[in-house]
Amino acid sequence: MTENRQKPLLGAFLRTHRERLPRPAGAGTRRRTPGLKREELAEAAGLSTTWLTWLEQGREVSASVTALARLAAALMLSPAERASLFDLAGKRDPKAVDNAAADLPVELLSLPSSFTEPAYLLDSVWTARAWNKPAAELFAAWLGGEERDRNLLAWVFLSLSARSLSGDWAERASRLVAEFRTDFNRRPSDPAMGALVDRLVGQSPLFAQFWHSQDVRRREVGTRVYRHPVHGLMRFRQTTLLVAERPEMKLVCLTPLA
Repeated sequence: MTENRQKPLLGAFLRTHRERLPRPAGAGTRRRTPGLKREELAEAAGLSTTWLTWLEQGREVSASVTALARLAAALMLSPAERASLFDLAGKRDPKAVDNAAADLPVELLSLPSSFTEPAYLLDSVWTARAWNKPAAELFAAWLGGEERDRNLLAWVFLSLSARSLSGDWAERASRLVAEFRTDFNRRPSDPAMGALVDRLVGQSPLFAQFWHSQDVRRREVGTRVYRHPVHGLMRFRQTTLLVAERPEMKLVCLTPLA
């Protein structure tokens, strides 16, 4: 979306949600303006009326993260509405990072168990939060056994078991870093992501090499080949699904190939 189109859309969004708010106590029944006046919203948000007017008119004015957060509170926006406000303003909502770290609902954690083939759920920093039995059997060193580090990148780069399992480990490892870089660039201020990158850069020279290459890639459907210690050579078609309720989550499904 171009900036010339985005600003009028932001203005229309603000104006519509302002007009949806209940009128303040004491407002006369003959009042023509629905909802709050601009002056009233500006006062409730602690912002300039002129600035709010220009913003609603789609003018070339900038909206800071703090100002947007105040507007979201004054407009009593729902989480989805707040996300749209920040998206239209081209800013990153600082609460989005907090939401990503929140406890996950049972319904989301139970998703992998709905599949008969290997499936697992990754959170915003690519740590497995749930998986089914076939996934635990395939990735025994990562998802099986007692509680341990379930981060996918840490397992791939810091565990010898990942190298022996993957049939094309070097290519796969390079792709994973490029895919993770795409997520990282969407949330560069996420402290958990930053801590993970710092840890892996310090512990894996190869991860550091891939990371500093600045390569970015989208997660794509593709063939995955594994050398399982019991079942031998196994080939899967990997599909990654994003969860609409929590778009930072990824449901990874592996379909066996003949």
